[in-house]
Amino acid sequence: MDVLFSGIPWGPALILLPLSGGVACFLLPASARTLGLLTVALVGLAVMGLGWQLLGQGVYEHAVGGWDAPLGIELAADGLSLLMLAMTALVGFGVSLYATGYFEPAQSSRFWPLWLLLLCALNALFLSGDLFNLYITLELVGLAAVALTALQGGRDALIGAMRYLLATLLGSLLYLLGVALLYHGFGTVDLALLSERVTPSPVAWAVLGLICAGLLLKTALFPLHFWLPPAHASAPAPVSAVLSALVLKAAFYILLRLWLAIFADISEGVTALFGLLGTGAILWGSLQALRQTRLKLLVAYSTVAQIGYLFLAYPLASGMGVTAWSAMAYLAFSHALAKAAMFLAAGNMIYFGGHDRIADLDRVVQRLPLTAGAFALAGVSIIGLPPSGGFNGKWLLLQAALTQGRWDLVGVILLGGLLAAAYIFRVMGNTFTQAPGSHDPVSVPARMQWAAMLMAAGAVLVGFLASPFLELIGIGDPFHVGGVRP
Repeated sequence: MDVLFSGIPWGPALILLPLSGGVACFLLPASARTLGLLTVALVGLAVMGLGWQLLGQGVYEHAVGGWDAPLGIELAADGLSLLMLAMTALVGFGVSLYATGYFEPAQSSRFWPLWLLLLCALNALFLSGDLFNLYITLELVGLAAVALTALQGGRDALIGAMRYLLATLLGSLLYLLGVALLYHGFGTVDLALLSERVTPSPVAWAVLGLICAGLLLKTALFPLHFWLPPAHASAPAPVSAVLSALVLKAAFYILLRLWLAIFADISEGVTALFGLLGTGAILWGSLQALRQTRLKLLVAYSTVAQIGYLFLAYPLASGMGVTAWSAMAYLAFSHALAKAAMFLAAGNMIYFGGHDRIADLDRVVQRLPLTAGAFALAGVSIIGLPPSGGFNGKWLLLQAALTQGRWDLVGVILLGGLLAAAYIFRVMGNTFTQAPGSHDPVSVPARMQWAAMLMAAGAVLVGFLASPFLELIGIGDPFHVGGVRP
């Protein structure tokens, strides 16, 4: 069995499977649901195969066509890549299962090719080993996500998608300018080679500013989050789940990779800025979530707040890197599962009642117990209550902040948890009450309810897997705990 798993090129398979599945769904729209779900399941198996290979052989490397860097395209994966691929596979399967019951046939035939193209681009991005391939895959991610955002049709959907398109193109332009300067100054776009060549210089600082600005815009970090709530408000529920759980993480992943490989030694003072922006995101996003009267907008602003926690790891990593980076990884993974569950649960409530007005949810607990339970379980992780993955991540962040005497960040983490509890409990309180106005509820397919519950349960269960989780992340030493460069 070990020989079988170790001999398969899992990296190319993770890219070619969703690409082939997307083409098949486009050519055979009548069978798109079956083909799409089967493709996503096979992608999950391929991620497991890659994980088995990494456990046995260490860092995965594959030169496409036999051409090594810097002339060829090289795919690479370590523990951090595996984490992102596993997160994508889990969320992708839950969203795909949900989509089989959510979309009408006409929308379904458009959804599946776009979704599988997005999945292909995400997998390729997490396996890319040079800056230009990261740019290409990031562009594919953005364009597919914009098309999915406009899938619902109508004025609001098109406005939200257009705003998202302009934001993502601006971010891509800034990123590409940074890559061009980097290539001009150091003669390569390969991350491993750049980690050896980049030194503090005006060119390096200009690159740092351009790339960080572009990726922060794509990550929707406060105050560059202006495009995110409108996109979520008008997008179908499965698309909102993918945007929040996966698409934002793709830009964050690139920023983290570049930070670990080339920016950490030339970025004095930038960590403090990231910490400040993360603090602003937590407080502003949470307060805005409390003010919302629509459920999807509340969950969207919650995403703005939760992204802020990921950037608190940057100032804390300078003094206690292993704990802060582990916290970041835990939070990214648990947030993806929890936020996907929240958007899917919100989609169930909209499907059931025809609206997402929080004050008129109308006894959801009695009528949709699985959906209400999924939203509550996801809330446990978002708030950071034990034993969820969100608790593990925030506890590690608190531990790093306390060890370094960063009482300001301790206060922000604790206050953010209290504000999250306030808006989660506000929603849950309305799920028990009867709405003032009557409406005719629509039956929600069981698979849509179970998809949300499985995502929420995963966000809680990951809290019980601290040791194997951290062991998998440590493959290849992506955070340089042992001083190893990628």
